[in-house]
Amino acid sequence: MLRLSLRRRRALLPYLFLGPGLLWLVVFYLIPLANQANVSLQTGDPELGYTFTWHFQTYVDAIKQYDTQFIRSIEYAAVATILCLVIGFPLAYFIAYKAGRFKNLMLLLVVLPFFVSYVLRTVAWQLILTDDGWLADRMRDVGLLSEDGRLLATTGAVIAGITYNFLPFMTLPLYVSLEKIDRRLIEAATDLYASHATAFRKVTLPLAVPGIFAGSLLTFIPATGDFVNAALLGTPNQYMIGNVIQSKFLNILDYPTAAALSFILMTFILIGIFLYARVLGTRNLTEAAL
Repeated sequence: MLRLSLRRRRALLPYLFLGPGLLWLVVFYLIPLANQANVSLQTGDPELGYTFTWHFQTYVDAIKQYDTQFIRSIEYAAVATILCLVIGFPLAYFIAYKAGRFKNLMLLLVVLPFFVSYVLRTVAWQLILTDDGWLADRMRDVGLLSEDGRLLATTGAVIAGITYNFLPFMTLPLYVSLEKIDRRLIEAATDLYASHATAFRKVTLPLAVPGIFAGSLLTFIPATGDFVNAALLGTPNQYMIGNVIQSKFLNILDYPTAAALSFILMTFILIGIFLYARVLGTRNLTEAAL
């Protein structure tokens, strides 16, 4: 029986640990990805079937036909990401510095929505924003909403749903980044006669940049491809590119266009990740922020 030397076994050990993960990626990512790349270059129809013809024109036609949905997806995701940052940063700051013995409880409340189905959480927003609901009635009472005005089936409803559903993805990275800050740095700033506002702006905020970027990335990327909120809280006028892809795959059965749209969206996301890595680097986010 062949026996490997100690040096050879140590050299092969990392590959042994990587094996299951690499196998998982090949079976459930690379193979489906290659299949969809094949589908995106096919021509035909649902009745007669599709054949591979290297039809790159599908990509050009998809961009020209659905550029509005692409732009809308980016806009909605960007606005939702900003709102998540505005809401999530104070929440994460309070949990990290002020929650005390209630810290674990508040972290549980942040992740608690994940124990409920994504679709059910969005349907709950339908009940909150319905035309004859409590919120709409109170907004009419104070003049913030006209008698025939609506909250549901609007752009605001879709963005609100996206913001709510992806808020934990922003809050948790921010909390981790803030929790790792050495409190002595803030104390040193105040000892040097910096006000609390100045210490926050000069010390806390720069050190929290890695969490801001990580949270923004984790929020913006899935929000761009989301289709549930637009379908349940909006109308066809608010449909995002995810809704188009879903319809092409499941209803119209236009598989090449659906696959091409998926690859275009994935390319945009990969470009965003590349720019993120270029800005912060990949070794040490804290060093990059400093």
